[in-house]
Amino acid sequence: MQLHILARGKIGRGPEAELVDRYLKRIAWPVRLTELPDRGGRFPADDAAFNILLDEKGEMLSSMELARLLETLRDSGRRETRFHLGGADGFDEVDRRGADRLIAFGRATWPHLLARAMLAEQLFRATSILANHPYHREG
Repeated sequence: MQLHILARGKIGRGPEAELVDRYLKRIAWPVRLTELPDRGGRFPADDAAFNILLDEKGEMLSSMELARLLETLRDSGRRETRFHLGGADGFDEVDRRGADRLIAFGRATWPHLLARAMLAEQLFRATSILANHPYHREG
């Protein structure tokens, strides 16, 4: 299954970009990052993909729960899971209603560059869990 991150804004060069790149390169599954303009228009829709919005109103999942979600999607024959990261204004209700799932990295507001790095790390962690790699330590 392909993992696809669609993110508002350009990350440019810098420590956040390096961190995102480092984690994305470590993911054994096919993964793609698409940067979109900061504002304007809706996220590209793909009804065949499972669409997850990272949103403050979303459900907080543990790393194990995210891994199990990806496992379920993969094993059910999903070809792509899309993770949508909004810009400074986040998502509106139309976006939220159109998503298959809303998830949050806690109730704090995170800068989109850090949220992108956190998502890349969590996707690496989740795929590592599913591969029985020792990166994740359950304690």
